[in-house]
Amino acid sequence: MKVLILGSGGREHALARACARSPMVDKLIVAPGNPGCAAVAEIRSADLTDHDEIVALCRSEGIDLVVVGPEAPLVAGIADDLSQAGVACFGPSRAAAQLEGSKGFAKDFCREFGIPTADYERFTNCEEAKAYVRAHGAPIVVKADGLAAGKGVVVAATIEEAERAIDALMEPAGSEVVVEECLEGEEASFFALCDGVGATPFASAQDHKRVGEGDTGPNTGGMGAYSPPPVMTLEMSDRVMREIVLPTVKGMVERGTPFRGVLFAGLMIGKDGPKLIEFNVRFGDPETEAILERLTDDLAPLLEACARGTLPDAPPRFRPDAALTVVMAARGYPGEPLRGTRISGLEKAEEVPGVAVLQAGTRRAGDAIVADGGRVLAVTALGSTVADAQERAYAAVDRIVWPEGFCRRDIGWRAVARERGAAS
Repeated sequence: MKVLILGSGGREHALARACARSPMVDKLIVAPGNPGCAAVAEIRSADLTDHDEIVALCRSEGIDLVVVGPEAPLVAGIADDLSQAGVACFGPSRAAAQLEGSKGFAKDFCREFGIPTADYERFTNCEEAKAYVRAHGAPIVVKADGLAAGKGVVVAATIEEAERAIDALMEPAGSEVVVEECLEGEEASFFALCDGVGATPFASAQDHKRVGEGDTGPNTGGMGAYSPPPVMTLEMSDRVMREIVLPTVKGMVERGTPFRGVLFAGLMIGKDGPKLIEFNVRFGDPETEAILERLTDDLAPLLEACARGTLPDAPPRFRPDAALTVVMAARGYPGEPLRGTRISGLEKAEEVPGVAVLQAGTRRAGDAIVADGGRVLAVTALGSTVADAQERAYAAVDRIVWPEGFCRRDIGWRAVARERGAAS
């Protein structure tokens, strides 16, 4: 099988590493990729907004399966254009991708099909949104309706903060926001593979969205993750499948927009059980980096089965070890990151047992690897426990020489605290 992965981040590096291990894959291309991907696959320059260019690449290389990493091409209809060209695509159609492309669409979908989520209203008028906030009080959540690279959500502690968020997220004029109640509990990311008719659980993880330690500061695309999170017990996973994933798959079929690919449910696990925070329609980043280190089954045939509507009933198998990913970001992130700074020590970092350094926002400048984005590296470690994986990941981080980079030093803190409490 000849496989093309679209994207250039740490998620795509992780997907490429997993697909490169498959005996089914005899040709693997990543476009546009990054220097890390080049170690396991061929790299092609590509404009992911030019669907004709992607189709032409598929035809010239005889591609059998396209795996779409980021959300923007899916929302723009890349899966539809590939399907029309006769190329199988792991990822939903434009219509089905609205689950991520529009927060308002997703919330209305949940209301229609009885999927548990926070109470909300949609607004295109600033003053009406602010009046809603004043009537409901804080804390309250304000979300940009469209794609915002993980940074279009403000959990406002005060009414004033919520009003400032409304002003910011409703620029330019005509933009829409969703204002919703602030759910209490513990967050988790749950992934299910879907083939248009059915679904099977894949894996779960816990992301760390805030830029600062102790979950402080603005939201980011994710500063680290670990898998599996203790909050996602087998019983809780069964509830998520029964109450959220399967009703979503069924509802999409009823709407005539069947969902194929991976359904990523961002959850809040509270005293009443799981509630949906938001849908994503692709693998998460940095959750994927951690999850795929634990996968023991062959990834490539699972992705192909989703694309072709032939997903097996049995869920994929994972090793019992924990995996933990620490994101190293460029100074300035989640604002404007400092680019072009040199990174060294990657090989020494990977000498730590169980560690893989996945590249995200990097490029090659001569013989050097330099930063070329906000989230730049995803240092991932396997361990017998989350604490063990955490220790290995930070030991690897400390071998990387990059003065202009930073990371959180507390990734996995909830699970580590649980493990220490259980041990005592």
